[in-house]
Amino acid sequence: MKTHISALTAALAVVSLLSCGHKEKASTQEESPSVDVAEAFTDSVVLHKTYPGYLSAESQATVVAQVSGRLLSRSFQPGAYVRKGQTLFSIDPTLYRDEVSRAEAALTSAISARDYAASHYAAVKKALEADAVSKMEVLNAESALQQAESDIKTCRAALSTARTNLGYCTVTAPISGYISDSEVKPGNYVNGAAQPVSLATIYDNSTLSAIFEIEDSQYEEMTGEISGKEAPLYRSIPLHFRDSLPHAYTADLIYEAPSVNRQTGTVVLKGRVGNIDNELKDGMYVTVSLPYGENPRAVLIKDAAIGTDQRGSYVYVVNDSNRVVYTPIVTGEVFRDSLRVVDSGVKPGDRYVTKALLTVRDGETVTPVLKK
Repeated sequence: MKTHISALTAALAVVSLLSCGHKEKASTQEESPSVDVAEAFTDSVVLHKTYPGYLSAESQATVVAQVSGRLLSRSFQPGAYVRKGQTLFSIDPTLYRDEVSRAEAALTSAISARDYAASHYAAVKKALEADAVSKMEVLNAESALQQAESDIKTCRAALSTARTNLGYCTVTAPISGYISDSEVKPGNYVNGAAQPVSLATIYDNSTLSAIFEIEDSQYEEMTGEISGKEAPLYRSIPLHFRDSLPHAYTADLIYEAPSVNRQTGTVVLKGRVGNIDNELKDGMYVTVSLPYGENPRAVLIKDAAIGTDQRGSYVYVVNDSNRVVYTPIVTGEVFRDSLRVVDSGVKPGDRYVTKALLTVRDGETVTPVLKK
């Protein structure tokens, strides 16, 4: 009987130990937090080098006063869109109307003088046939007629100038675009007859140029034996701005300076930028991401998974033992808006934490949940 009791007691002890072991193991698994992870992978990535630049409207014009007088009115709102030929300013036309009237009177007088000279010439030619006048009188009459016809041309030119100046009293838009504030306000006197006076500037921002400079050595590396503007890489060049804009913008390379600046050792390039939504303005600073090559096996991870501290960029890698490892990395450029190229620190297939970066700790054991 005692033997059976001892055996039963030993069996119960073994069951108890096994049960405790399972509980401890389950408890350990329960204590390991679940974290979302992703695997680093490779893809073919076009490499870019960034250059600072600025935008310039491909078409802009200065609105000027070309006659003198008091500025009577302004017919636009600063910053508004104006169309070519639209009236913008009005200058007092009184003096120029008088000039037109005088020129018209002078032309009428010149025409009358020409008609008289023509009649006189015809008369003396007829008189010459009857030997009633000398040949010298005929020549004088012919000369007077020619002078009268010349006077008409002079008067017509003066009338045209007077009418042109009168037309300048109404200042119109030379191109369509967005207009700046006027530099001279109504009521002020402008002396445009002496020298054209700037009143405002119109910018046609429908298309702009992204202007930037690159090193001549980089230019040679990028273009090689193919002209840059013919290579597929030099279309749809990504552009970035200081502040985030609602839309993304790219440029097509349209101009390469024919010479290298000897002082800076750079080549000026221009890219055409469409501005359909009118978000871009003349003079805006821009960063041009110019492609220069391709990495067929670039290592990529999610940009949001990258942290930054005093030592630089890092990610939390989960090793084969499911332990979190603080891993410094060297990052490259952004790819497809949400991915980041990693130049060193992470290998293809490495698992890295994508969420809860602030809660995981270096060396902590976790339960990784793989997310695509």
